[in-house]
Amino acid sequence: MRRRNVQFRIGASVIALSLVMPASAQDRGVSYTLYGTPGLIEMPSAISANDGEIVGNIGYTGTELRNSFTFQITPRLSGTFRYAGIDDFEGPDTRRYFDRSFDLRFRITDEGDWMPMIAVGLQDFLGTGIYGAEYVVATKTMSDSLRVTGGIGWGRFGTYNSFDNPLGAISSSFNDRPDIIGNESMGGELSWDTWFRGDAALFGGLEWAASEQLTVKVEYSSDDGYRNLQGERLFDREIPLNFGLTYRPAPGFQTSAALLYGNQLALSGTILVNPGNRPFADGMDIPPPPVLVRPGGAAAAQSWDTGARPPEDVTAAVRSALRAEGIELNSIEFTGTSVRLRYTNTRYRTEAQAMGRVARVLTRELPPSIETFHLEPMQRGIPLSQASLARTDVEFFETRPGGSEQMLARAGLSDAGSAAGLATVPPVSDAFTWGVAPYVRLSYFGGNAPVVYHVGAEASATYRFRPDLVLSGAVSQRLVTNSGNIFPIDESEAPVPVVRRNAALYIQEGNPGIEYLTLAHYGRPGGDLYSRVTVGYLERMYGGLSTELLWKPVDSNWALGAEVNYAVQRDFDMLFGLRDYDIVTGHASLYYNFPGDFHVRLDVGRYLAGDWGGTVTLDREFANGWKVGAYATLTDMPFEEFGEGSFDRGIRLTIPTDFIIGQPNRRTIDTAISSLTRDGGARLRVDGRLYDTVRAGHYDALSDSMGRFWR
Repeated sequence: MRRRNVQFRIGASVIALSLVMPASAQDRGVSYTLYGTPGLIEMPSAISANDGEIVGNIGYTGTELRNSFTFQITPRLSGTFRYAGIDDFEGPDTRRYFDRSFDLRFRITDEGDWMPMIAVGLQDFLGTGIYGAEYVVATKTMSDSLRVTGGIGWGRFGTYNSFDNPLGAISSSFNDRPDIIGNESMGGELSWDTWFRGDAALFGGLEWAASEQLTVKVEYSSDDGYRNLQGERLFDREIPLNFGLTYRPAPGFQTSAALLYGNQLALSGTILVNPGNRPFADGMDIPPPPVLVRPGGAAAAQSWDTGARPPEDVTAAVRSALRAEGIELNSIEFTGTSVRLRYTNTRYRTEAQAMGRVARVLTRELPPSIETFHLEPMQRGIPLSQASLARTDVEFFETRPGGSEQMLARAGLSDAGSAAGLATVPPVSDAFTWGVAPYVRLSYFGGNAPVVYHVGAEASATYRFRPDLVLSGAVSQRLVTNSGNIFPIDESEAPVPVVRRNAALYIQEGNPGIEYLTLAHYGRPGGDLYSRVTVGYLERMYGGLSTELLWKPVDSNWALGAEVNYAVQRDFDMLFGLRDYDIVTGHASLYYNFPGDFHVRLDVGRYLAGDWGGTVTLDREFANGWKVGAYATLTDMPFEEFGEGSFDRGIRLTIPTDFIIGQPNRRTIDTAISSLTRDGGARLRVDGRLYDTVRAGHYDALSDSMGRFWR
């Protein structure tokens, strides 16, 4: 299924976050600042959120609106992306200034009987420097209801009642801090030469938990940075003290109110989601059929009397039973006491759960003499692997503690064999499918508005000539938008080819428009090799030809890929016309899965604007299907030609819809939040790339999700 058929797309993730309620109450000691980080009111604390926690925060100070996304990457490391609108920043009566920034924070110590938690942080270390600050902070729990925080800050956190930098005793270079605020050429560059430099100041505060729901806070703030580009104050600051309340009306939600600096009211709202806390403890999966244990076990099984029950009758029974489980039988072969079958999982997010359902069905439908199951999961018409299960193990481990892990340990996992000997089973589903659905597309954090929305309807259709040869397309009609008038970029004066910055024109003029119209073929050209060829109107802005080859052994954490594309820019009306810009792009890709939840990908090659470079992507993938990641692309395009932001980077979020609704399905809601849409580092957006599809049936993914085998 094309991910683009998930109609709520980027914006739906925000709705999804508000629907996903943690199963247990939030630790009342963790609350969030107006910057969207764990802390007091504006000042940070050293406490960390629960591992994996995802936080969306909106903070309003009267002159600023801050939107933040924070992720607890590991138990000690957290990151924040922030998008803020600041009134009158460029001068009185000017339009709201929009700024993007990134934070990192690392907790050095755990709290002990006498030892406080200690954390070090970088605020706005990859942005314009408007919020640029560094800090070292300690937090100690004094009682069940009282927590004390104190720290030293630099940058914004060193602008009130400051003193000479104590690090100057190490090197005089720490005494001076370059001023980068307002320097557009610095936007997006690592401002490492400002870190922990310049004057320093102390900050601190108290948190008192009046109840499980209510926390009272007071802080002494060292931030005197509420000024515009001319150095004028954005509001009067009377005292360095802030007072606030945080209220938790329900698990996963926080609201806060504060009085800043004696005269400024501030409000904030926070949504907290932990992928480890599912809203439905056991989901609402259809109960699986129980394993049918053979009387007397394998030793008592007789040879198969094919006259009493012909193979074609057994095949029909297996096909029907699998279909009831949302699994399509593609081909099957009986050999002595074993069966080999290929199937396509259309319902369950993990191949491990589908494999468990297949094994259960086979114990019920196959003659007792069949002892070995060779299971070959398929997606997009290509076999992913072969798992060889002993029927005796399936019968024995179903009700045993640790049975899932034992099944994986005893299964023989290998590359799928050739199709020789397999009898193709006619598909139950129709070759042609279609549908009409509404869509909501939101684009975030642009240069002139925090959110632009488009609401409309999309009709899509798919025709499968074969499981591995698919024709698909979609047409959309926009009904409502707040994008306003869009003016084209003068491409003749642009320093680089305009390959993405005119994306808004496709939305404005492509109404109705062809979202995509492609013919895709998937194949297995050799052992451990997978291939894809896609031709047609590949995405909203480009048509052409895309080819891909992936090498991925079944039991390896490594994979190598290569992609070569010929791309032609489409007309703005998103119909059949093409513009006169075309280019050959391509990348070599290296994938590696670290032990645990982290996956890294390195792409090196040529991008749509003709620039050469690489993209590094790091994702954390949870066993329940959530993914949170970040990427950065650096090419040979000079920063001044790239424009504001200097290079491309952003955050990725994938939410499996079965996590939200509790019913099994393979759909996801995918969000990519980038700092700005620019031409440098731009890639073709092609559906059906191989790696995620292939990996789902390999050892690492099966191992991560084997707990679902018996579900």
